[in-house]
Amino acid sequence: MPVSDEIWAAVRTSRAWLDAANGTGEPELTCRILKVTEEAGEAAGAWIGVLGQNPRKGITHSRKDVVRELADLPITALVAIDSLGFDAHRVLADQAAAISRRIRQ
Repeated sequence: MPVSDEIWAAVRTSRAWLDAANGTGEPELTCRILKVTEEAGEAAGAWIGVLGQNPRKGITHSRKDVVRELADLPITALVAIDSLGFDAHRVLADQAAAISRRIRQ
């Protein structure tokens, strides 16, 4: 199933918003790449909250919270790819094909 037009619109809109607010220099590109790691940390934190792993806090999140945090990851990564001057759509398609080839080997 191809990535929807709604997702690509969100990527383009997010990039334009970030470009206007923060510029496009190397420090901003660095932050956009690091943002992917931040989003992964938020997904991990939500999962810890599902498990109630922190005895002081107990159960603080639902699986739906985890899924939402996980969904932020690919969008954030696509914004970073686009910000680096690459066609995020093409990069995603190429990477999906490469993964499929590896699995079939």
